[in-house]
Amino acid sequence: MAIMALAVYALGADYAFGKATMVITYAIAGLGVVIVVGQAGQIALGQAALVALGAYAQAALVQRGIPPVLALPAAVLAGLVGGALASLPARRLGGLYFGMSTLAFALIVEEGLARWESVTHGAAGMAVGSFGMLGWRAESTLAQALVSLAALAVALLLCARLLASRHGRAWRAVRDDEVAAAACGVAPAAAKMQAFMVGGALSGLAGALYAHWIGFISPEQFGLMFSFELLMLAFIGGARHLGGALWGALVIVAIPQVIALLRDQLPGEWARAAGLELVLFGAVIVAVVLLRPAGIAGAGSR
Repeated sequence: MAIMALAVYALGADYAFGKATMVITYAIAGLGVVIVVGQAGQIALGQAALVALGAYAQAALVQRGIPPVLALPAAVLAGLVGGALASLPARRLGGLYFGMSTLAFALIVEEGLARWESVTHGAAGMAVGSFGMLGWRAESTLAQALVSLAALAVALLLCARLLASRHGRAWRAVRDDEVAAAACGVAPAAAKMQAFMVGGALSGLAGALYAHWIGFISPEQFGLMFSFELLMLAFIGGARHLGGALWGALVIVAIPQVIALLRDQLPGEWARAAGLELVLFGAVIVAVVLLRPAGIAGAGSR
């Protein structure tokens, strides 16, 4: 809240609320990574594909006259089904080999979205109107931030309940020792699929909101770089903590903006140095890893 108040004061309400909307949307997608990677202990390198499925399902239904609030469950379902499909190789593969299969899944989804022009319009992309329900539209950045915040609150509540249930205990058992978990009656394959389904549903929700806030989607927006951003988000924030998704999203989305603003204040040639923003952002990431190896939300420091 203090960061938000400072951003409104320094950058203006419209800009600050716009960035807050993206931070919250990234945090919802990051929750899916936290469930899959931090709780179930699986390597997921293609989470952006699940975000894309939710975004395109939402856009396609809205363009056909379905109200956005009614299209939202379909977007969540699209991400859930995608997560279930992405988890199928986990029955025979593990570790890095399974991670590579999720990477292949992401490439297949991206290529499929680009080729299925009758529905997705291919590389030309799709325009998406603002989110709304019962005649109300989230036109302002404040309204968009509030809708995203409400979605994040519901997602956090449901995730917290899941982690406290037998499903959450099964995920953590598989993460810590898959053989011991199987010996105790946990079905590792089923637990992994459930984690991917929950992570996919969260990614689908984030994708649907992302489509409305951006207003335009195309396949290249959901490439491998987006997947790596979501993975980095979880590790920076703390992959084993739900709150880590929000902290990681704040770093991934807000820090580059802060660096860009500070760069303009540098004197002489420093302000025009090529690659300076990437160097400074990398320095921030290294500092977080060294000072908080368990993530910002993790306990203790080195």
